[in-house]
Amino acid sequence: MQIRGCASRPATLQLLEDSLVLNYGGKPMHFNYVWLRDHCRSAASYNSQTHQRNVDTGGIDLTIRPDNTSVQDEHLILTWPGGHVTKYSLSWLAENSYERQKQSRVQPRVLWNSDIYKNANVPSAKWDLFMSSDDEVKKFLQNYLLYGIAFVDEVPATVEATEAVTQRVSLIRETTYGRMWCFTSDFSRGDSAYSQLALDRHTDTSYFQEPCGIQVFHCLKHEGTGGRTLLVDGFYAAEKVRQQSPENFDLLARVPIRHEYIEKSDTHRNHMTGIGPVLDLYPWNKELYLIRYNNYDRSVINTIPHELVQRWYVAHRMLTTELRRPENELWVKLNPGKVVFIDNWRVMHGRESFTGLRQLCGCYLTRDDVLSTARGFGLQA
Repeated sequence: MQIRGCASRPATLQLLEDSLVLNYGGKPMHFNYVWLRDHCRSAASYNSQTHQRNVDTGGIDLTIRPDNTSVQDEHLILTWPGGHVTKYSLSWLAENSYERQKQSRVQPRVLWNSDIYKNANVPSAKWDLFMSSDDEVKKFLQNYLLYGIAFVDEVPATVEATEAVTQRVSLIRETTYGRMWCFTSDFSRGDSAYSQLALDRHTDTSYFQEPCGIQVFHCLKHEGTGGRTLLVDGFYAAEKVRQQSPENFDLLARVPIRHEYIEKSDTHRNHMTGIGPVLDLYPWNKELYLIRYNNYDRSVINTIPHELVQRWYVAHRMLTTELRRPENELWVKLNPGKVVFIDNWRVMHGRESFTGLRQLCGCYLTRDDVLSTARGFGLQA
């Protein structure tokens, strides 16, 4: 059955047994009847002040069908058994359809290697403006969302100022390392970061069930040589793998791997385990949103069937090769005053070895709160 409504844009409906097909703007979209009743925005079904559902989803008849269906003035109107009326704007339905979501990106990004990032001339935020101007924070967040890294310059070289600058965008996530941490190469923790050794590119806390979202670094003092920070866009490298070998990309996105952190000392005892694939994708559009890559903390591989082990190593090697290409490496000297925010779900960091006293402070930020702040500025996040 087809119903043509009197709308300014052509719209047709095809009513099926358990759903309807709305053709709007030349694009067919499928909507299940239970879904249409569940998402009703009437006052009885939805609280527009709290943005919470009132309707009891568990009480909806799973065989429900509307008694009457029409399109009027750019709206779909459904009358349900019992007389309840649901009214949707066609634009809202189009925006929230599966077909639209399948073609849309959750997070627009600029994938980069060293030249792409340098040629973009992405500006750093300035401490004074950042702390006083919401426009400066918005620009900073836009750069962070696009590139996965963002900088604030001229920050006073203290733990307190570093804490203040982070709290402009998020809550601090307290972990086993504390809330705000400040360390030197004194091996005070059972981690190679507390040394003068070079560190290869990696993501942090891959041994958490939910890896920390944002990593913040501020070098407060360095009396010596070396110690530059390495940044690599993991998504750029992963997309190269997807283009060259969809099979290897799929394997890295499908096979769960265990990461582990074991610390046994007089003052700290920790044993943490996180399990997940190297690459996490949104299932509806295959968009990459998280990468776990830490060769230091990867645990025993015993979650892969024997017949997949060799294939996994081949796929992992392909990704590693892309990550280690010199043209993908962005080297930054973090002098006192320069604070870097790193998307730990996307951008890997490392460092070259160094000499002398090097004091670093920083923290982890809660990813949800950073994205919430960005959405508050009207940014897509």
